[in-house]
Amino acid sequence: MTERKIHIIGGGLAGSEAAWQAAQMGVPVILHEMRPKVETAAHKTDGLAELVCSNSFRSDDAMNNAVGLLHEEMRRCNSLILREGGKAAVPAGGALAVDRDIFSQAVTKALHEHPLITIERGEVAGLPPEEWQSVIIATGPLTSPALADAIKKLTGEDELAFFDAIAPIVHKESINMDVAWFQSRYDKVRTGGPCRAEAESEGGTGKDYINCPMNREQYEAFVNALLTAEKTEFKQWEKDTPYFEGCMPVEVMASRGPETLRFGPMKPVGLTNPHKDERCYAVVQLRQDNALGTLYNMVGFQTKMKYAEQVRVFHMIPGLEEAQFARLGGLHRNTFINSPKLLDGRLCLKNQYMPSSRRKPGSSGETAQDPGFRRDDAQVIRFAGQITGCEGYVESASVGLLAGRFAASEILGITMEAPPATTALGALLGHITGGANAETFQPMNINFGLFPPLEGKVYKKERKPAMSRRALEDLDTWLSVNRRMAA
Repeated sequence: MTERKIHIIGGGLAGSEAAWQAAQMGVPVILHEMRPKVETAAHKTDGLAELVCSNSFRSDDAMNNAVGLLHEEMRRCNSLILREGGKAAVPAGGALAVDRDIFSQAVTKALHEHPLITIERGEVAGLPPEEWQSVIIATGPLTSPALADAIKKLTGEDELAFFDAIAPIVHKESINMDVAWFQSRYDKVRTGGPCRAEAESEGGTGKDYINCPMNREQYEAFVNALLTAEKTEFKQWEKDTPYFEGCMPVEVMASRGPETLRFGPMKPVGLTNPHKDERCYAVVQLRQDNALGTLYNMVGFQTKMKYAEQVRVFHMIPGLEEAQFARLGGLHRNTFINSPKLLDGRLCLKNQYMPSSRRKPGSSGETAQDPGFRRDDAQVIRFAGQITGCEGYVESASVGLLAGRFAASEILGITMEAPPATTALGALLGHITGGANAETFQPMNINFGLFPPLEGKVYKKERKPAMSRRALEDLDTWLSVNRRMAA
């Protein structure tokens, strides 16, 4: 254990994971969270790691899906987010979805009870004080204006931003099950993770989604209603902010063509209506949102429609004619930095280094990622989570995991190499710290396109499993080496 502390700004998924990882390595952490003293446009509680959009961590298939692989890698790294996510799992087919309240409460409790973690409530309004030698900024997409402006001045870069939309949540008891039915697409069941048995015992048997069918006439009327509904007006400074493709408002998708939704969140394939002996033209799916199974969110139905319009339009969906909404959809602005340009391979700001040509004899801090140096007593600022331009709950937490480990190893005097590019952790880190084009950088989910190709000839259907096997073998080697160096 050391007396030097790491200050982490932001108690979301990334900040919570970073705090846990650093503390588990024996380094004291002060976790700064501004809620409830300063609220955001999307959060509803003061809990750490609160989920404000979907309750899904997406696919849990480690052999055939990149995010499922990332789940498994994080589990092997003793991730707090994946540990508590598994305990709070609710049925969601092949995905890992959680009861958001149980999940947040468990993460908050674990961090409060850790002897090396101190949680301080209040806004860090500007750059962190210079006496904070090691800092991780993990303020996420809803970074406070004061801190965002300070980051912009520090980096010399204009902030990049996009809109993120929130899907409505429906009370299950208000859904007409004489019209709707339970079924996962292709009857899939989640097969990964430590809580498979528990998920299946609670209903994770291939019937985890509520499906609301539409015929062609109903679908066309619904699309027209989406297009003509009154929308939230943007402020002048928001008008040119791009959407992230992975969280597109449903009405924006509808505007791209009459069939877009049928090939997106409303695709009818893999589903069979037990009430009618006819093929569905389109289907709206709802996924369980809490452990009690009383709330369901509308999958892919993020929206910027005004509240009254949401009620009117969504009541057109068969089975939801009298639906009662626990939460209507919403829209908020997200911010992220140009990480490929600003961050080195250990998530540090590059402008903290001096060129090697000015290096003084005996100075330390030179890295393979940046051939400059930094004084031993200089402040080190790292970034983690969604503010780095990774997209998705698990991706954000994984970057927090790495930032926490990098910061702790630096304080402990341990040389910790980045995880191999063949792993999901390494592939995502490589993308946001140099693999992406800085001129066109946009948020990115983990995907196999970020991994280096396999050697030799591999049949297409075997590529993903082969990449996953390679990743897990390389991750285990990386973890083993780091454990020996820390011993």
